[in-house]
Amino acid sequence: MGQNCLSMEAHDINDLIEFLRFPSISADTQFKNQVEACADWLLLRFKKAGLDAEKFPTGGNPVVLARNHHKPGRKTVLIYGHYDVQPPDPLELWQTPPFEPEIRDGRVFARGSSDDKGQIFAHLIGVEKSLQSKGDLPVNAIFLVEGEEETGSPHLEDFLRKNIPALTADIVAISDTRMVAPGVPTFTYGLRGMICLEVRLIGPAMDLPSGIFGGSVANPATVLVQLLAKLHDAHGRVAVPGFYDRVKPIESWERDRWATLPFDDQAWLRTTSAPALYGEKGFSNLERVWARPTAEINGLDSGYQGE
Repeated sequence: MGQNCLSMEAHDINDLIEFLRFPSISADTQFKNQVEACADWLLLRFKKAGLDAEKFPTGGNPVVLARNHHKPGRKTVLIYGHYDVQPPDPLELWQTPPFEPEIRDGRVFARGSSDDKGQIFAHLIGVEKSLQSKGDLPVNAIFLVEGEEETGSPHLEDFLRKNIPALTADIVAISDTRMVAPGVPTFTYGLRGMICLEVRLIGPAMDLPSGIFGGSVANPATVLVQLLAKLHDAHGRVAVPGFYDRVKPIESWERDRWATLPFDDQAWLRTTSAPALYGEKGFSNLERVWARPTAEINGLDSGYQGE
């Protein structure tokens, strides 16, 4: 992914590139040492920015906390982010290696540049510049940066519960979302949640050669895709009974505000390289993405899984 770096100073860009070089992949334990090293780097960078910082162990990857000098009577803002990244596979589809950042057209391309190392680093730099120019912040700030977001944050809840007094805040800011367009300030006030399910369909007790048994025994892969095809009707609407029962309708003010945004459906298509837009009938592309739930198929496995 690409993160805009035109407004950053050269030494800040170098720090960001150094941050991005860590293959802090939380989903693969062979990268555990790199995840720890990334947390250590972030810890030192917070301290360099003039913040009190500490690394806390969890049942998985560590949490890094940083804060300015807190004063009574001020609002407290907790800034959340994560330093772990998604696996970069398949590697052959990358134009440049995922952990060797490259700047192209004013953007730095690397795994994690916009999810979420770029964002949390931007917050860090903003706080650092304010401390350097003004000596203080107008609020009590807390940075909470974890290393397991890409695997569902399995140890974050326990960490939060054990540290409620130290993490109590008036506002929580999470910059792990999209910008509407370059140079357009963007405020995200809602996100879709996610429920993950795995469906296993088993037929014969062993692999059967199609040349002998094909046509006489149902192929589980065929039956599975037939079932999955029934998730949606012909108009892109999810056909699961009760699926939309608790979905809030889009407010008129939302439709009006969203319609004024500099959003280009064709640019969306170019980003995805898809041949055409598709989705629930009766809604614009933005409305489908921002206000409607979806049911997605994220992977299919059947038969021999080697080369």
